[in-house]
Amino acid sequence: MSTSTRERIVSESLRLFADRGYAATSVAEIEAAAGLSPGAGGLYRHFRSKEEVLASAIREHIERTRRQISDVLVQAPAFEERPLEVRLRMTCQAGLAKMREEQDLIRVLFRDLDQFPNLVAEMREGIVNPLYDGIATWLSTQPEFEGSAEDWPAIATVLGGAVVNYWLANESMYEPPSHIDEKRFVESWARLGLGLLRLERTPAT
Repeated sequence: MSTSTRERIVSESLRLFADRGYAATSVAEIEAAAGLSPGAGGLYRHFRSKEEVLASAIREHIERTRRQISDVLVQAPAFEERPLEVRLRMTCQAGLAKMREEQDLIRVLFRDLDQFPNLVAEMREGIVNPLYDGIATWLSTQPEFEGSAEDWPAIATVLGGAVVNYWLANESMYEPPSHIDEKRFVESWARLGLGLLRLERTPAT
């Protein structure tokens, strides 16, 4: 499927911002990467400024994340026959895949977005919090926990935070923490999550 000029500008600008930094990327470079004549003003036929390109990239990622969360929650009942540990592994794998999918945006966030607190707020409310809320909703709707009163948002923050930390450490240090590969991490994450959740449901003696 062919992409529009606007879509090319957004995707190429985000890639360049991630690789070089927002300030170090010129409008002409974005135009060249998007297949436009550099310096001819093609970008300005679609966006008012370079900052608007960045804002559009963030908002498109927000919209995609919302669709993904909605799709996952709709499809969740189809997997309820699988053991809970398997479902937890699938959740962890999906979290890591989401981090990889958003790696350019994450690089821009840590490198440049302190210049744009309004865009940080949009990312927080549009991507980060909905992802944690989605994990909490998914956990709370699993049949094993029906009627339970666990603090699902807090549990989701602990489990989701482990995924984020593992990916960020791997990305920034060029190898996983303690040389734990992704398969071992996913297996242990699921077993830990399963143990914590079962412990929550064990009556005190």
